[in-house]
Amino acid sequence: MKDPLTVTKATLPVTYLRPARGWMAVNLRDLWRYRELIYFLTWRNLKVRYKQTLLGVSWAVLEPFLTMVVFTIFFGNLARVSSDGLPYPIFSYAGLLPWGLFAKALNDASRSLVANSHMITKIYFPRLILPLASILSGLVDFAIAFVVLLGMMVYYGVWPTATVWALPLLVLLALVTALGVGLWLSALNVLYRDVGYVIPFLTQFWMFISPVIYPASSVGERWRLIYALNPMAGVVEGFRWALLGVQPQATFLPMLALSAGISLLILISGLFYFRRMERLFADMV
Repeated sequence: MKDPLTVTKATLPVTYLRPARGWMAVNLRDLWRYRELIYFLTWRNLKVRYKQTLLGVSWAVLEPFLTMVVFTIFFGNLARVSSDGLPYPIFSYAGLLPWGLFAKALNDASRSLVANSHMITKIYFPRLILPLASILSGLVDFAIAFVVLLGMMVYYGVWPTATVWALPLLVLLALVTALGVGLWLSALNVLYRDVGYVIPFLTQFWMFISPVIYPASSVGERWRLIYALNPMAGVVEGFRWALLGVQPQATFLPMLALSAGISLLILISGLFYFRRMERLFADMV
């Protein structure tokens, strides 16, 4: 009888670990294998965000609500910015919701690798999990703030339209855009810490070239397709169309399709660039 402790070399599984070269395959299968880690990191991000705060999750509502109040005073009352026939408070808040989801996800994803450097240097896991978990945690804030929008709609007598079914797709498009840009910026932030200083300016500038404060209908018709190169233009305008029944312009569907195409292009290129740079993260972070 063979000794159970004696194992021949032929029966042992052999795994070869080699450094990756060139443009590696994205290998999304690992995300499913590490799905529990995605869940726990998302939950951790939520707990850390509101730890030792006096108001807790109330900040998820206060931030967009107070911003809406400021926009209403200066842009709605003083500057008389058009709101497509809607009360300006609900018009601006409906634009701030998808924008806030995108901006929060972009900022968190861009800093996720540097903020979790202690994990990257100690253990292997797909690094893509870090920006992905940062983005998913923002959905909770969005859901809480969305309840306030529903209350405002009841107050102003604005009811959801038959196109409300498109809301999940538009939210997904905002997350895809944030993840794609976040992958580029998070990888670059590991190599060049200047990116961390650029992100707040980029986010602020991006908001002003998106129809958050003003409607897309105020953009000249000949410029709208060029304007749609900004993927968040289609998301914000589509969010108001799907929920509030804002009458879309003739160029709305081409604008939304172009925005979706740009978002997918950014995501795919971001995935490949992130994977190419992934082998350097542990050394550079």
